[in-house]
Amino acid sequence: MKTKEIRTLFLEYFESKGHQRVESSSLVPANDPTLLFTNAGMVQFKDLFLGQERRDYLKAVSSQRCVRAGGKHNDLDNVGYTARHHTFFEMLGNFSFGDYFKEEAICYAWEFITEVLKINPEKLWITVYEEDQEAASIWLEKINIHEKRLIKLGKDSNFWSMGDTGPCGPCTEIFYDHGDGIEGGPPGSHNEDGDRFVEIWNLVFMQFERAVDGTMNKLPKPSVDTGMGLERIAAVMQGVESNYDIDIFKNLIARIKEVVGSSGSENHYRVIADHIRSSVFLIMDGVSPGNEGKGYVLRRIIRRALRHGHEVGAEIPFFHRIVEPLIEEMETVFPDLRKKEEYIKRIILMEEERFSSTLSQGMKLLNQEIESNQGKVLSGSFVFKLYDTYGFPIDLTKDIVKNIGLDIDQVGFDEAMAKQKSMARKANQFSQEENIQLNHQLQTLFLGYEQMENYSKVIGIFKDRAFDVISEGEMGQIILEETAFYAESGGQIGDVGSIVSKNGIFDVIDTQHSGNAQVHIGSVSTGSISLGDEVKVSINPIKRSSITSNHTGTHLLHAALMNILGDHVTQRGSLVDDMKIRFDFSHDQAVSSEQIREIEAIVNSKIEENIEVETSIMKHDEAIDSGAMALFGEKYGDDVRVLEVGKFSKELCGGTHVKNTNEISLFKVVSESSVSSGTRR
Repeated sequence: MKTKEIRTLFLEYFESKGHQRVESSSLVPANDPTLLFTNAGMVQFKDLFLGQERRDYLKAVSSQRCVRAGGKHNDLDNVGYTARHHTFFEMLGNFSFGDYFKEEAICYAWEFITEVLKINPEKLWITVYEEDQEAASIWLEKINIHEKRLIKLGKDSNFWSMGDTGPCGPCTEIFYDHGDGIEGGPPGSHNEDGDRFVEIWNLVFMQFERAVDGTMNKLPKPSVDTGMGLERIAAVMQGVESNYDIDIFKNLIARIKEVVGSSGSENHYRVIADHIRSSVFLIMDGVSPGNEGKGYVLRRIIRRALRHGHEVGAEIPFFHRIVEPLIEEMETVFPDLRKKEEYIKRIILMEEERFSSTLSQGMKLLNQEIESNQGKVLSGSFVFKLYDTYGFPIDLTKDIVKNIGLDIDQVGFDEAMAKQKSMARKANQFSQEENIQLNHQLQTLFLGYEQMENYSKVIGIFKDRAFDVISEGEMGQIILEETAFYAESGGQIGDVGSIVSKNGIFDVIDTQHSGNAQVHIGSVSTGSISLGDEVKVSINPIKRSSITSNHTGTHLLHAALMNILGDHVTQRGSLVDDMKIRFDFSHDQAVSSEQIREIEAIVNSKIEENIEVETSIMKHDEAIDSGAMALFGEKYGDDVRVLEVGKFSKELCGGTHVKNTNEISLFKVVSESSVSSGTRR
């Protein structure tokens, strides 16, 4: 059975059980600074599990593209050397948000594996949390699993939590036994790390909420989060022991050998095949190679692939030539790959050319150091200099010196790295206001698309904690039942203005989101404001009008950039205030003066055409299918607001906008520069 057939069967099976099919989210998590990359299917549903978001379905199914490289979940160094580790993979998952629980989840999983995929039940082993008697009973009594194939394990293996606090609960895992011809023991045994028993599906039961003091309380609506690696189940269905022997990898590796030659160790080709997948999808989702964060991880992945290509005699550049074979394999599921093909190739080629220079510089310095070295160990400070100054990967240095009988001073390298990180932390220390976690039960209805004033009621007052009153001269935050104030989002700054009660005036200097509430930040200039007060809410109309014009201007600019520079252009970030707009976008070279003039001319012509600006509410998938653009790094709910400027621009956007383009007056680009590799401003 082909990999693509397994994916389709999984999605269709759970759709038949009343689950809503949800498209894969970006590899760049929206509004989640705790994660470098999307590393599991549940990431896009995190706010649903936390009770901070609601959608019009309680059951979902998805095939989520994931990357595990960097951060807590990092499989990078294992890739190519084990049968099942990848930096990029697809996670099949079904989810319940307070609908069904353990029995249904277990029965669904068992039915899909044994009746749809027709896997021999005797080949399946089960683990449960040692204190979860309910799950154990379901497996033994409902499924009739043999007790010798049911293993009870402790918290380290079978208890899942979202963090130090919050939703958590036991999990049960399904393992496939590849047979006694392969090394390894069952889960929980001393040799469980072998490849004989492979976990194929993990079912997490979120039934508790862990408090700050460690106590766990039962959730009123427990949920289910499951994940099954597509590549792992494909290996089972195709009767192979390694994920790298499944159809999608066999085809890709064969094409790689056509490009770089076929004389090397199989591990090298596995690394290149895995890394082209993660590199291409990260670039498709808006990441560019860089020196920090996500960009640094991508750079390391690309350079690691180049090193393995170098080991089999490939001449750099070669990696960009493997983009086409990958797209051929994956474009039916991910059509955006073909749309961004040329841009992806160009970004990879640029990184290859950069590293080619790094490689030659580094090799020259390394050879000089080796010649002058009197001992058997290369100093850690020198290896760190190669890494930090010249971008020469430490694993490449290790491999080179190992071949001539030398080693590196790892302790010295680690000390140099720690010293550099300490200096960086001190240099980048900054202060910021304390992020007050407001009560998630508070909700504000936004009226500001049509109104600049409204009457409302005070439902929350916060300073360093919740208060019943805020008095003259005091700074704080006020939450209202309804408000015309727009909270900062999508690059648009928050509104300013005033909140007036019969007893006082609160001057609003900023508006922000917290959960489902709009937080009005400011101070009391006269009297006091109390919890429960009836108030008049007024935003600054002049400032709002300027912000609104500028926001619609960004949409015109985005469309004009795509028109002149190409479809690879995507928004990377923006700032929309009352004085200007700042717009960051993906592009790998400077925008010429002539191109800027063309962009300005297009935007100003659309302003002069007096185009009506229209908004509508649509289902997310329906909006995307209709041609609306979703922006990089933004998080969207099931229902989305679509903004259309005639036939020129169509984007998902929750911001405020003009009714007609003639309200904007004039558009002028005053500067253009590089922000980082692959990003212009």
